[in-house]
Amino acid sequence: MGVSSLGYVRLESTDTEKWKQFGGDFLGLMPVEGGDPESLYFRMDDYPTRIAVSPGAQSGMTALGLEVIDERELTSLAAAVEKSGVKVTAGTEAECAERRVTGFVRFSDPGGNPVELYYGAVLDHKPVRTPLVSKFVTGDMGLGHAIVSAEDARSAFDFYVNVLGFIERNTMRSGGGTTWFMGCNARHHTLGITPMPGPGRLLHLMVESATLDDVGLALDRAQRQEIPMMHTLGKHTNDRMVSFYVWSPENYAIEFGWNGLKVPEPVPVYEITEGAFWGHRFTPPPQPAS
Repeated sequence: MGVSSLGYVRLESTDTEKWKQFGGDFLGLMPVEGGDPESLYFRMDDYPTRIAVSPGAQSGMTALGLEVIDERELTSLAAAVEKSGVKVTAGTEAECAERRVTGFVRFSDPGGNPVELYYGAVLDHKPVRTPLVSKFVTGDMGLGHAIVSAEDARSAFDFYVNVLGFIERNTMRSGGGTTWFMGCNARHHTLGITPMPGPGRLLHLMVESATLDDVGLALDRAQRQEIPMMHTLGKHTNDRMVSFYVWSPENYAIEFGWNGLKVPEPVPVYEITEGAFWGHRFTPPPQPAS
């Protein structure tokens, strides 16, 4: 069966204070308490924390949390990862409790990205409250989608498809090489792999809202709060999402979107030659103060 969705993302940041505004006041996620009083935890639906941000000496992703359906599937996938030559480590009881999951394993993908496969989200049955956003589109499609890098993107793509069970959706070629977009549920893509020198890292994270008004209101919040814009409002060619992008406190590309394409049945793979039908004009990241 393979991976079922992107369940959570865990980050370290040199400035968690900025994430209090960015995650709560801008994105509209629900801040909640977690196992570490120094960390920030955000919900967006009935699941436990979807984004966790901990203080760190340098900023980076510490876990791409991929959900599987049950313990049997976790055991099967962990064995397949080991067979592919990648070392797998089981999470401890304390780590499971902090993540509010029943069980998980961790490893680094062929590009060096930290991955956690988990099952059994522990629900607290307290309604989520996101007054700035009518609703986030999650459910069996998970948190949203992420794009990560790999020096050998082809090897990373092969690993996600042949070992973890992702489905290729489309590709896009650029001067740097080929980017692969992959799905694991009805969301057009849950993961993308793009070639880039050095160890793998998170480049982009998308959250999807339920209405176009949610996107417009988020645009207004970004302007009021002086959140730096990365891509203006536009519509993608691959997943048809209407969205805009901002730069996070660590300069991740954070996309806030609506009406992404659903692919409930297998369809032929295709290549795109443009990223957007319209809009999505680019602004470089802000430069650090000298």
